[in-house]
Amino acid sequence: MMSNHTSKEWVLYLPDLNSGGTERVFLRLAMGLQNLGFQPIFLVDRKEGALLSVIQNGDIPVECLNAPRTLNAFFPLLRWLRRRQPAVLLSGITHNNCISALAGWYTNCPVIVSEHTLLSEQIILHPSWQYRILPWFCRVSYPLATARVAVGMGVADNLSKVTGLLRESLTLIPNPVVTPDFAERIQAPAPHPWLLGSSPIWVAAGRLVPLKDFPTLIRAFWHVHKKVAEARLLIFGEGPERDNLICLCAELNLEDSVALPGFIEDPIPAFARATGVVVSSRFEGFGLTLVEAMACGTPVVSTDSVGPREILQDGKLGLLVPPGDPEALAQAIIDVQKNPLLKEVFLKRALEYRLENIVQKYLDSLNGMGRTRS
Repeated sequence: MMSNHTSKEWVLYLPDLNSGGTERVFLRLAMGLQNLGFQPIFLVDRKEGALLSVIQNGDIPVECLNAPRTLNAFFPLLRWLRRRQPAVLLSGITHNNCISALAGWYTNCPVIVSEHTLLSEQIILHPSWQYRILPWFCRVSYPLATARVAVGMGVADNLSKVTGLLRESLTLIPNPVVTPDFAERIQAPAPHPWLLGSSPIWVAAGRLVPLKDFPTLIRAFWHVHKKVAEARLLIFGEGPERDNLICLCAELNLEDSVALPGFIEDPIPAFARATGVVVSSRFEGFGLTLVEAMACGTPVVSTDSVGPREILQDGKLGLLVPPGDPEALAQAIIDVQKNPLLKEVFLKRALEYRLENIVQKYLDSLNGMGRTRS
């Protein structure tokens, strides 16, 4: 069955609508596509996650395949594509990418697979068979996609090395950060009372999962607090590690200095009012939080991984420290607090991540990249 090339529907396919970086990126892409007259549709395996209510409050439809796991979603996706015949299917999590490429091949639907993480590190973090098969699954399926996108050079190099895919077959498109309403978002009310005071406030945001390594950040803040007693830390987000993190704060007597206020729809008002923003992840393929903070003119500190190193230009735009080292992270926070870079340096770098530019790159990725059966 041929794809309906007169359709304006762009399907953004994810496992669910949790508040992770890829999901937030897709929400922005959907808005950018809407601005250009396309009709974005979210398609998910499971209709759940913190961003679900955010999307449903707007006018972007959400449809569900009712698949308990992504590996069970192939045939429902196949049927959905045959029935709907959208203009394009864009997917953004590795398992979803694999079945999207295959389903697009069978239905002749144009598919863009976008890789947002370091595949080798994901396999180490999740050593189950579902992750160990990914290099083979990617090698077989990704070439069937119309276009293959990596959000940075490090992600592209890693994907090529792990899977054997040709590096030149991957298109580099960074994540969109600066939206047309960014100045408005900065002016929105502060999401926590600490941000209205005069004390140094450091902010982190992300799902409360092992990858983000918030225990290292909390331990780092114990060192910071010994030297800068009035300093405080806000960690925005939800996830399975919440109880462990609260227990760690109590163990270190940081209940009055570290708060976990939960999920917020938009972290930009917090970043704009913070003394600095910190990323403590074990690894990052991109580093969305860093660019968001820089677009607010706020200093940043990050653990060293390919995404943050790329964004921070090898540490010129923010300090990089080894992952899992609370003392090094604490010292970087103190150093940046004492000697912040000029705001103009951050703003200039952040402009490279404007939404309209990134959406156009996705549109361009479809041109001249047709598939041939072999």
